[in-house]
Amino acid sequence: MAAPPLPSAYMPDLPAVPEWLNKGDNAWQLTAATFVGIQSMPGLVVLYGSIVKKKWAVNSAFMALYAYASTLIVWVLLAFRMAFGDRLLPFWGKAGPALTGDFLVARASFPATAHYGAGGALEVAPTQPYYPEATLVLFQFQLAAITLVLLAGALLGRMNIKAWMAFTPLWLLLSYTVCAFSLWGGGFLYHWGVIDYSGGYVIHVSSGVAGFTAAYWVGPRLKSDRERFAPNNILLMIAGGGLLWLGWAGFNGGAPYAPNIIASMAVLNTNVSAAASLLTWTCLDVIFFGKPSVIGAVQGMMTGLVCITAGAGLVHTWAAVLMGICAGSVPWFTMMVLHKRSALLQKVDDTLAVFHTHAVAGLLGGVLTGLLATPELTTLHTHVPGTRGAFYGGGVQQVGKQLAAALFVVVWNVVVTTGIILAVGLVIPLRMPDEQLRIGDDAAHGEEAYALWGDGERFDVSRRAAARATEVGDQSVDQRLAAMGARGITVQL
Repeated sequence: MAAPPLPSAYMPDLPAVPEWLNKGDNAWQLTAATFVGIQSMPGLVVLYGSIVKKKWAVNSAFMALYAYASTLIVWVLLAFRMAFGDRLLPFWGKAGPALTGDFLVARASFPATAHYGAGGALEVAPTQPYYPEATLVLFQFQLAAITLVLLAGALLGRMNIKAWMAFTPLWLLLSYTVCAFSLWGGGFLYHWGVIDYSGGYVIHVSSGVAGFTAAYWVGPRLKSDRERFAPNNILLMIAGGGLLWLGWAGFNGGAPYAPNIIASMAVLNTNVSAAASLLTWTCLDVIFFGKPSVIGAVQGMMTGLVCITAGAGLVHTWAAVLMGICAGSVPWFTMMVLHKRSALLQKVDDTLAVFHTHAVAGLLGGVLTGLLATPELTTLHTHVPGTRGAFYGGGVQQVGKQLAAALFVVVWNVVVTTGIILAVGLVIPLRMPDEQLRIGDDAAHGEEAYALWGDGERFDVSRRAAARATEVGDQSVDQRLAAMGARGITVQL
């Protein structure tokens, strides 16, 4: 008796599942992409909107929101293939769209990652994950988008939003794609054997240096804002930071392009480093300032996540603890001590200290990876034979490669960011006028973060000012407002 036909979902060869597609790999990569997306939306949108003064909450959140959306359109139009397509130059891929079905449903591939030996013989074939190109486009977009969102942290509280709208696509095309191709897509640093597991250089050093450079050219916030810029909602800031921390599982767990043992090591090491860095930063705050700072704890969490990124899946977990301790102490020192002694660091108004939390921590992670990357794990991930940390036989040469790559990323970002920001400044003012800076969100967007007066309508401050001198009986208008429970509600922070 013949067996009944299998249900269509269990057929050996489904039309939508070609034989090269691994459904587990595809599902994990889509999940990892979503985790990284949650870091930006809503993670950093919430964090930015709450860590700034009330009058800048809307503008700060919108800068992150706009960067995320604009990156996606530019990414599928041109930028993806500039970062991960065929080689055009040793540091750049050929531009092209990622929009057609024929391209997006084919098997994902990094065509420039084929590695050839000294005699010209092919040693390692190009990387080809077991899922379609559309999945790779989405995952790499999320990493590109969060780079620009992180960069925005250096410019909060004064940059003209129209200038930011012009800056983001240009920086993505001219800076991010170069660093991504050079280190990940098959460029000269990739084939030289530089280790950047998941973006310690491509994302964090780039965003930190570019943000610092842009902040120099845009100019500072108002003096009153620089002196007092207290968060408008610390609890929401912690929530945004928590989304960032948990989302890093996709950030580093998705870097091997498969849910393999490298991904498992990466996710564990990511969490261990973040915890170690947070505790180290908090302890230093207690030792030197007498009490733990919640903002400091979030910064310590961030530096731990940034530092481990360059080698998350390539080091032992005891090394992740060490990297976390370094991440919680070295950037703490540069921020709390070195910053106050440096005329340049004092001059540049880096709103959220992106230089310290990303550039310094990213560079630190890259150098430590050059020391601590194990040959067993590195062999499973990199396509350059013999790549390993100095402590495992890589010698000083590997550390030298890491430093040289960092220098390339720093110089490229300083030069290109300067060129872009000055070009934009010829057409659009980079900084909002002082009178608008005194107002904040209402001047920039005609909107405010919190509607707390009456039933949501705005309180007319001019009417209140005109009525200040008017008294009924022995009570002024201010006293009567306070009696109605309105004390503090209309204070402009």
